[in-house]
Amino acid sequence: MRITRLPPLQGLRVHFVGAKGTGMAALAEIFAARGAILTGSDVADHFYTDEILAGIGLKPSIGFDASHLPGDARLVVHSAAYAPDRNPELIEAARRGLPVMTYPEALGALSRETDSSGIAGVHGKTTSTAMAGTVIDALGLSATVLAGSAVSNFGGRCTLVKGDRHFVAETCEYRRHFLNFSPSRILLTSVESDHQDYYPTLADIMEAFVEYCLSLPPGGELIYCADDQGASEVARRCSALRSDIRAIPYGFDAEGPWRIENFSTGEGETRFTLSGAPGEFSLKVPGKHLVLDATGALALVAAIVSGDRGGAPLLGPEWEAARVSLAEFRGSRRRSEIVGESGGILFMDDYAHHPTAIAATIGGIKAFHPGRRLVVDFMSHTYSRTAALLGEFAAALAGADALVLHKIYASAREEPLPGLDGRTLYRKALAAHPELVEIGVAGEDAMREDAMRGGALSGGVAGENAAHGLKSRKPYGFALYTEEPEDAAVALSGLLAPGDLFLTMGAGDNWKLGKTLLDRFAAKETKK
Repeated sequence: MRITRLPPLQGLRVHFVGAKGTGMAALAEIFAARGAILTGSDVADHFYTDEILAGIGLKPSIGFDASHLPGDARLVVHSAAYAPDRNPELIEAARRGLPVMTYPEALGALSRETDSSGIAGVHGKTTSTAMAGTVIDALGLSATVLAGSAVSNFGGRCTLVKGDRHFVAETCEYRRHFLNFSPSRILLTSVESDHQDYYPTLADIMEAFVEYCLSLPPGGELIYCADDQGASEVARRCSALRSDIRAIPYGFDAEGPWRIENFSTGEGETRFTLSGAPGEFSLKVPGKHLVLDATGALALVAAIVSGDRGGAPLLGPEWEAARVSLAEFRGSRRRSEIVGESGGILFMDDYAHHPTAIAATIGGIKAFHPGRRLVVDFMSHTYSRTAALLGEFAAALAGADALVLHKIYASAREEPLPGLDGRTLYRKALAAHPELVEIGVAGEDAMREDAMRGGALSGGVAGENAAHGLKSRKPYGFALYTEEPEDAAVALSGLLAPGDLFLTMGAGDNWKLGKTLLDRFAAKETKK
């Protein structure tokens, strides 16, 4: 039985199907804070959300079976990845006549209970949400914030629960999920072609964002990034159709109080000012794009406060609290996340999986850490996105000093495309980055063998002995392809050197390689 409004959660038994998903885990946190009694289920694989769920007393059952649905369950919430007619727990819920909601439907139901703000965009929505929550916490506002990743400033959780006067949430464009949300204001970070399996053209995804923004109530606020062509076009279309929507631009190209000025970046810090705000702001996370995210977050929080005060702006002490909170912002999981440092090598991980985000992240990290060689390990996500943006991916990755690529991380929602695989992107990237020395294409066993004999693989050198020789070459960049990410560990153990920054990037599981290498270099240091 599908429902659109949540029943009172205090003491209610709620079962989460697909509980380990980031959004689902965040929703579970909010339900638990409101007194719900939680159970759930998911696959056996370990995710970082396992710790988050354990913190609220939820240990999901492994796998999906009708027996996992408790007899006293009164509401079932499921990830949109699971079909009601195929998942055994959802089939059982239907048999019992239980109320059932998807994650986007439950998020939308929460939004209708209070003053809500939706944060949307192809890029930047998670960090913007995390920054908005950090500022909201510093100002002591009564609010609940839901981000699409674990946030350091939220105590490592995906949510900040500090009251229920306001609700701020990251909202997703995929399959128009954000149309379930009922916002009083929207922060729009970016719009461009993505999710090509659902939005084949730019016009398709643009139409969805316009529809979402037109869902604003009379007098609603659309805070948009003036530096982003797509976001600006959505704002223009909405203003033409609805003169009552208040469009508020922010960014380097914006007119008005949210124009970014005096931008500078260097070793470990970025500084900027805003035309309508007192003093200077600083960030300890890398990237010009994160300055945009911070400014959008500030504009959103100022709009929330102004709405509470009948139009009054932030006060001097509030600006100071906001400035301090942003300076102390340490990012969110998989967003320029520092995994660790060992052997003089800094290991980072980032979720960027679209060419625009990849280029911005690489450029930001290089400016933030100018003395380091940037070795980027990238795993492309979905065949449809890779095929549609193949040239753009190659151009974006050309900003790396050295490059490691793998197979395409496939989505369950699509089939492989003939003639397209990870090697296709690898060859395209090499053509865009011809100065790189190609190490070759091999699995871990072959690399281990080659390292032992100091030999060469087709297309270049491999292994620790050969790698030492490579470091003396000019330029010192290299390119490597392995089908599985972990197969690159042996070669990279010899190729990486003190002063390097090793960045795993993408929406796949290649982040595990960074952890493996960090552990290897840490073990070497221990033996010294």
